[in-house]
Amino acid sequence: MRVLIAPDKFAGTLTAVEAAQAVAEGWRRQAPHDELDLAPMADGGSGFVDVLHAALGGDLAAVTVAGPHGTPTPAVVLHVGETAYVESAQAAGAHLVDGDPETASSRGVGELVLAAVDGGARTVVVGLGGSGTNDGGAGVLAALGARSDGPLDAGAAGLASVTVVDPAPARERLAGVALVAASDVDIPLTGLFGATKTFGPEKGIAEDRIAEVDGWLEGFASATDRRTSLEKGAGAAGGIGYALLALGASRQPGIGLVAEAVELSARARQADLVVTGEGAFDFSSRAGKVPYGVAGIAADALRPCIALAGQVLVGSREMRALGIESAYSLVELVGEERALGDPAGALADLAARVARTWSR
Repeated sequence: MRVLIAPDKFAGTLTAVEAAQAVAEGWRRQAPHDELDLAPMADGGSGFVDVLHAALGGDLAAVTVAGPHGTPTPAVVLHVGETAYVESAQAAGAHLVDGDPETASSRGVGELVLAAVDGGARTVVVGLGGSGTNDGGAGVLAALGARSDGPLDAGAAGLASVTVVDPAPARERLAGVALVAASDVDIPLTGLFGATKTFGPEKGIAEDRIAEVDGWLEGFASATDRRTSLEKGAGAAGGIGYALLALGASRQPGIGLVAEAVELSARARQADLVVTGEGAFDFSSRAGKVPYGVAGIAADALRPCIALAGQVLVGSREMRALGIESAYSLVELVGEERALGDPAGALADLAARVARTWSR
């Protein structure tokens, strides 16, 4: 039997590469004669660069950029020919926010873009996801040279005093460079379905602060480019999507970009079964996350798709709406303590048990 293993990361415990290896280890234990094809995946968030490096090769350049609160933070730029890939989570990820989220800046993401351009890139693809910032991408504009009458790199709170923004110097700095925002999040920058209202609470912004923080972003958008703030994807990564779109970026679905890079459609057609997974499999997985994207590709190839997850938080009806035949929970099998304490071993055990059912 030919099995395509295409998981996302298990956030906080396993990278996508580690998750794929763990699934393969457990599967081989139960079905040693099956042919396994490992295709670690990402949707633009954490692991985006690692997955593309494994698929495309290229050269990794180590850089140091400003973290959300200004702390020097290591990151990498992947150069493949004249195209560079960077990951916003490396500079502005939620794991890097160690202070007030209202003062967390995306400046480091702009510095990553500059490093890519200085390294010779003519196209820069920015993976958006896993962000801990909510500054409308103002920090990105600041790093690229935009001018304003107030601080652009002091987080959302700094925007309270901003009334004029001139992004022209940033556009000039990127003349001749094509920007691509890799994201599946299609929300606008502000409003009821905007970045602050949708993702602000999980970034630590208190419920009673949502309206004021969103108002700061409204003012920033009015001072910069109001029309662009309404576009789909402007609210991605706390508004980093907005900054990139305001600089002329095109937008591509992150999962689609990665799937194309790893030739997932062709590999799915060669498989008998597709296995995907992520840390928490819930109905939000439909919002451009890896399992939903992989399941869609499996469906196009007329192949069944199953999911292994840390937790499964949907019923069978919702599961099938996401294109998944069956989903299996790590926590249900081994308990939360072992799932967190030995995630690779626990995932291998789960894969071995699933193989009993699915391997012919």
